[in-house]
Amino acid sequence: MADPFRVRVTVRGYELDTQGHLNQAVYLQYGEHARWECLRAAGIPQDRLLAGGVGPVALEVTVRYLRELRGGDEVDVSCEFRWGEGKTFQIVQDLTRPDGTQVATITGVGGLLDLASRRLVPDPRVRFRQLATDPAPMNL
Repeated sequence: MADPFRVRVTVRGYELDTQGHLNQAVYLQYGEHARWECLRAAGIPQDRLLAGGVGPVALEVTVRYLRELRGGDEVDVSCEFRWGEGKTFQIVQDLTRPDGTQVATITGVGGLLDLASRRLVPDPRVRFRQLATDPAPMNL
């Protein structure tokens, strides 16, 4: 399997908590940003999803904090889709400094919601593959 998709983010001052490190909720925002950038890299921007009548949904998310990030730090956020059978898929994300030091992991379970029926599509991998112009970033 190829290396997972990655995007670099610089920690901004307004994202810090009173201790001077990245607020815990912002780790989730970085993960969300990387997931949308991965979809975009696969040729599936939000407007294409909406036109296709579907939208990704988070069903479960876990963050494991390993090191602190401070203002001005850079962090690479990966995004790896892991496909199985059924209506859900797993997303594994590592947040690492440019020197390779791991600062956090985000793991989650997602699905693809049919916006008309408000139900998960039976096989999200198939639908994503139909929408993608470059399936490689999503391991399709």
